[in-house]
Amino acid sequence: MDRVSAFDEPLKKLLGGATAKVMAEHLDLHTVGDLLHHYPRRYEERGRLTALTELPLDEHVTVVAQVADARIMMFNNGRGKRLEVTLTDGSGRLQLVFFGHGVHKPHKELLPGRRAMFAGKVSVFNRKTQLAHPTYQLLDARDEDDPAEVTEAVDAFAGQLLPIYPACKQLDSWRIAKAVDTVLPSAGEAVDPLPAALREGRGFIPLPEALLRIHRPQTKADIAAARDRLRWDEAFVLQVALARRRYADTQLPAVARRSVPGGLLDSFDATLPFTLTEGQQKVTGEIFGALATEHPMHRLLQGEVGSGKTLVALRAMLRVVDAGGQAAMLAPTEVLAQQHHRSITEMMGELAQGGMLGGSDQGTKVVLLTGSMGAAARRQALLDLVTGEAGIVIGTHALIEDKVKFHDLGLVVVDEQHRFGVEQRDALRSKGKQPPHLLVMTATPIPRTVAMTVFGDLETSVLDQLPAGRSPIASHVVPAKDKPHFLSRAWERVREEVENGHQAYVVCPRIGDDADEAAEKKAKGGKKQAPPEEEAEKRPPLAVLDIAEQLAKGPLAGLRVEVLHGRMPPEEKDEVMRRFSAGRADVLVATTVIEVGVNVPNATAMVIMDADRFGVSQLHQLRGRVGRGSAPGLCLLVSEAHEASPARARLSAVAATLDGFELSRIDLEQRREGDVLGQAQSGVRSSLRVLSVIDDEEVIAAAREEAVRVVADDPGLERLPELRTALDALLDKEREEYLDKG
Repeated sequence: MDRVSAFDEPLKKLLGGATAKVMAEHLDLHTVGDLLHHYPRRYEERGRLTALTELPLDEHVTVVAQVADARIMMFNNGRGKRLEVTLTDGSGRLQLVFFGHGVHKPHKELLPGRRAMFAGKVSVFNRKTQLAHPTYQLLDARDEDDPAEVTEAVDAFAGQLLPIYPACKQLDSWRIAKAVDTVLPSAGEAVDPLPAALREGRGFIPLPEALLRIHRPQTKADIAAARDRLRWDEAFVLQVALARRRYADTQLPAVARRSVPGGLLDSFDATLPFTLTEGQQKVTGEIFGALATEHPMHRLLQGEVGSGKTLVALRAMLRVVDAGGQAAMLAPTEVLAQQHHRSITEMMGELAQGGMLGGSDQGTKVVLLTGSMGAAARRQALLDLVTGEAGIVIGTHALIEDKVKFHDLGLVVVDEQHRFGVEQRDALRSKGKQPPHLLVMTATPIPRTVAMTVFGDLETSVLDQLPAGRSPIASHVVPAKDKPHFLSRAWERVREEVENGHQAYVVCPRIGDDADEAAEKKAKGGKKQAPPEEEAEKRPPLAVLDIAEQLAKGPLAGLRVEVLHGRMPPEEKDEVMRRFSAGRADVLVATTVIEVGVNVPNATAMVIMDADRFGVSQLHQLRGRVGRGSAPGLCLLVSEAHEASPARARLSAVAATLDGFELSRIDLEQRREGDVLGQAQSGVRSSLRVLSVIDDEEVIAAAREEAVRVVADDPGLERLPELRTALDALLDKEREEYLDKG
């Protein structure tokens, strides 16, 4: 058997069909390698054997004793159950306590007269020494007759660090531990991905030893050494994959798009009624520098809500048009594509009417391409793209279709990249004669560690300065259940804003139409009916159509209330946005379709219903729709969540700061690591088990430096076959492509 195949061995060959099936279906573990990389999430400590008269407080101990008596006690009016067991070893007495569902097994097994080993942490309750929920192992009769066997059993049990594995309902941690024991000999055949010089230079233990120590540690130092090594491996393998992609990109040809003095960009800049912020100038310099090179730019532009990213992207597009190319902006929704088209043509004025009556001689055409356009308008847009008449196109997924051809695609701008699948972004990039430059924009601030992992193949530009004239936004939590009068006051505030000549948004998590109802029924189908109090807790999220009707007839009667959601016909959505932008509607009740890109400076207030049902970053994005003009913004987060709940803590965090980077950190801390790495988008299991992209910034940064060095020295990893093997194992093709494409 060669070294790799031991790790590729299917688990069913070693563990039996039933166990292997549960591991595959519920834990996504299929091979020996998968199971060896399924690390314990914590360890239970057992102290050395101690007499009952010498138990040290707050320390982990192991005792061998006999059950003197055991009794079930009821509390909380009979709703709670507690098992109290008294032990004796001839020298002293000790009480054990078990609660809730944990009482059943020990109640059956810990009968008076039985001897067993018990391990737990010593505490005192009601002046009695006790162990709460100890682990135990019964000594059978033949053990008790042979002192040597008792000693051997106690030595095996006491003083251990017991691994507790991520488990599932169908497979307990201890059964996973037994399965690990079966495959652990294969750890010796692990292929070590780290170059020997790197491993020795950083003082890491070899990989086979790290696997043995993480699964069966003798000391806490074993765990620390194993985790340090495995954490580094995960960071390093990821960074090598990304460094290889960055290196490959530098080998691709691209058309350099250099500045053209006196061109379209200069004409546009001359019309701007304001000066760029320092941040915009710095980021523009980075982008223009990358556009002037003869390999494709791959850059992530992240900026706070309202920091002026669209202007930066537009100037980059004009630079490319000046240099003879075309630029395409890909937006996730029709509402956003239309909004971008409207704001860009307004910003450019006559420069956006190249070749048209009244247009500038220096201008170019700016066309919109969406799936819902009429046939004639669509035909004309496609013609303008293939002939090069249109220098700029803004569109949705419709841009990706085969029939869309460009004269010379030089720059792709992807707005709110997290809304797109990898294939969609790539399909647009493939439409250039040579690889086009790529600018990815996001208004969701990303901590540095995440930028180095998820977006590790992109250079990063950060726009963290708001333009002059942007107003502060006051945010408050409205506890609708505890204090209903606060909600009444929220609607009064909306009225006051409208009376002062402003407008407001009301955001709901759901539409409330037939499609919603059908989805709810389907979700409930076959599910057991919950008790009435739980049903109240699980009521459907508030819906746009219901809330709009209630507001129009109730607290906002007399105001012009309109609705906007994703299932409306595109022309109707566009008309509603036009009316709201023009001030012909007072209140827009909408879903998160307004989350990004929508720019109505006169809108000053936002009420987010069921705010606890949105993520932190999403709330921050939504809030960024107000305070875009000279008047201060107001954001009210309405929630029925209990004051002490994590949901309310999350809302309070959003209300307390406008710093998107701080909020993104809070957001990431509350989400699983796999989500951070785009697990849902990539469709494969996250390869990170020990590394935390939130906490391990120093490890990731150091691994990135080493990876860059290794790849620069040996791009194909020809001299490092073990590292190539690890890359294949930890980052299957699908996942590597996902990381490559950001």
